[in-house]
Amino acid sequence: MTRRNDVFHIDFNQDQGCFSCTMEGGFRIYNVEPLSEKARVDLNEPCQISQTHMMHRCNLVAIVGTGPGAKFFNDKVYIWDDVLKELVMELSFGCPVMSVKMRRDKLFVIFKTRIQVFSFPQDPKLLFYFDTRENPKGLCVVCPSTDRPLMVFPSQKCGSVQLVDLTNRQPDTSTTPSTINAHQGELACLAINQQGTQVATASQKGTLIRVFDTQTKNMLIELRRGADPATFINFSHDSAFLCVSSDKGTVHVFALKNTSLNKRSRLVKSLD
Repeated sequence: MTRRNDVFHIDFNQDQGCFSCTMEGGFRIYNVEPLSEKARVDLNEPCQISQTHMMHRCNLVAIVGTGPGAKFFNDKVYIWDDVLKELVMELSFGCPVMSVKMRRDKLFVIFKTRIQVFSFPQDPKLLFYFDTRENPKGLCVVCPSTDRPLMVFPSQKCGSVQLVDLTNRQPDTSTTPSTINAHQGELACLAINQQGTQVATASQKGTLIRVFDTQTKNMLIELRRGADPATFINFSHDSAFLCVSSDKGTVHVFALKNTSLNKRSRLVKSLD
């Protein structure tokens, strides 16, 4: 039985200053520092939404449902306006949505084998799409920096990632794919730093985390961790550290600039 305070999904906004928390019957938005609740939305529809995504600190929040059979379907993306306190947009696709990413000018909808990019928020139109390898986790990261609007996602080759410069990408144009052969096995996690200069990857095996330069495509550092699969990786705001969590409730923090600190790294266990 689902409890009222069960958490289904957590997602940070683009500058990591806030995060949305999808819960039973609605969602909450929290400020990170100081930690405080900024918004509470009760939709009065228990177990009906699976994830929420913020667009910076504005009033628009993307919602994905749990359907079919629910009020909020899993093949649609809904946009909630927290000023009007109502749904203001509904995009229907006909196949389950794995994840959603947002920028001030674009909406990214990730499916199992395709990513569609829309103009946003006024009158959303499909700009372009990318076919991917089977991607049930909805892996896709978009750099928040306006100086380097880079999009990274699994390519069609096992263990590889594709990089797309959104600045130079125009509708109905074809460009040579820019790829990084990151791992031999299937990808489990992706992360991009705030500046868009580095991308971190982990495979399903989870033993190695690799960090690449997004311009040269060269590997900058390889980090070794335990055998437990990585479930989440994220750069610190200044790209000095990389946080890696596993499915066993453990967290590793690696130094990327002063790598000698990694010799003294410690394993931190969750309190759950």
